[in-house]
Amino acid sequence: MARDFVSNDEIIQEAYRRLSQGAWDYLVGGSESETSMRRNRHGFDRIAFRPRILVDVANVDPSTTFLGQQLRIPAILAPVGSLQEFDPDGGAAAARGATAFGTMQAVSSVTMPSLEEIATASATPKIFQLYVQGDREWTRDIVGRVKQAGYAALAITVDVARYSRRERQMVTRYAPPTRREPPDPKWRASLTWDTLDEIREMWGDGPFMLKGVMTGEDAALAVQHGVDYVWVSNHGGRQLDHTLGSAEVMPEIVQAVAGRARIILDSGVQRGSDIIKAIALGADVVALGKLQGWALAAAGAEGVTRMLEILEDEMIVSMGLMGVTKVDQITSSYICEGETVTPAHEMSAWVNKPQDRFV
Repeated sequence: MARDFVSNDEIIQEAYRRLSQGAWDYLVGGSESETSMRRNRHGFDRIAFRPRILVDVANVDPSTTFLGQQLRIPAILAPVGSLQEFDPDGGAAAARGATAFGTMQAVSSVTMPSLEEIATASATPKIFQLYVQGDREWTRDIVGRVKQAGYAALAITVDVARYSRRERQMVTRYAPPTRREPPDPKWRASLTWDTLDEIREMWGDGPFMLKGVMTGEDAALAVQHGVDYVWVSNHGGRQLDHTLGSAEVMPEIVQAVAGRARIILDSGVQRGSDIIKAIALGADVVALGKLQGWALAAAGAEGVTRMLEILEDEMIVSMGLMGVTKVDQITSSYICEGETVTPAHEMSAWVNKPQDRFV
């Protein structure tokens, strides 16, 4: 039973037992040396808390409001491709798990089932994430389908001009479904700010997100081009290697945005304490990628719900010990820079060192 899991470490161990080596490597790995992926973890590990004492924390509320929806915690499910590799129902199972807990899902344009089926899998409004894989007419058609299906927001991912060398999965000769018959790469490679403007016009007045922002310069340009939500992400360390971690670039992003757009952060978020750190850095919500895949592989929709429940409990404990009772009380005054005490890697958020067993 999914409810028997007491930590997300246990969920990961169960996912490892259930997944093929190729699917595991696709989910867990990054590109080339995996330096970007490790820096994601390092970026959170080097942030320390500054707790305040003698505050009444008998009632802690980790909820927030996002896109007009009440969320139990400031975390949504990130768009992850090929979710059907982790659970037969793919994105539909993720939708049910998110709704059962009380949060939102961002749906990848390269996962199954169809965007229409995922939209109707649960009642909660959803975000649609688009990879541009065709010409203007192709794009206009899919944006029209997204609007017709009732998605609450559109996110354009722009850090995939070239598909990266993900060597951990390459050495096992594994290719996710989307790479077995890959689309013409010229469409993603030829995206520009002008293309973004065209898609913004196709979408209309609804909330518009730009995913893959890692510099203050691009964050400022995004706002100038009408982006409502700047999505800070290095694709979980799976695209350009040797970038900074997502948490590490937050100060320049926040300064560039200057309150003119809301901020989403993904890449490296694995604990409730990571969510708190991201909020303290200036994010409105975080998005969960690897944790979502592990949870689906371990126990389907119920696994996703249980993973989120564990994050919620971690948040409540940390907030109480920090001396805050609501998310809007979390500011940069509660964090500072600290030295890391363990090497950063994809499993370093858990004390049981699962990387020693997953070989």
